[in-house]
Amino acid sequence: MANIKSAAKAARKAVKAQARNHARKSRIRTHVRAVEDALAKGDKDAALKALKAAEPEIARGATKGVLHANTAARKVSRLTKRVNKIGASA
Repeated sequence: MANIKSAAKAARKAVKAQARNHARKSRIRTHVRAVEDALAKGDKDAALKALKAAEPEIARGATKGVLHANTAARKVSRLTKRVNKIGASA
């Protein structure tokens, strides 16, 4: 445990930030999973709808520092490519 008042406050803040970041990361994973589920079913409309919901969540994660900006861009790019591929093959 921290001995100094400011260090104790910093530790409390870190716990809150960790909880916030965990929640954000979880939301991102949930949205990405929804896209992947729609892709697995081959439902392009559902995949597009899920991607439209996932994109801002991923971008927000990058903005808030939960994800690296390039990681977020890569995730969106790969998901978009997979969703577009459904239309080409179907």
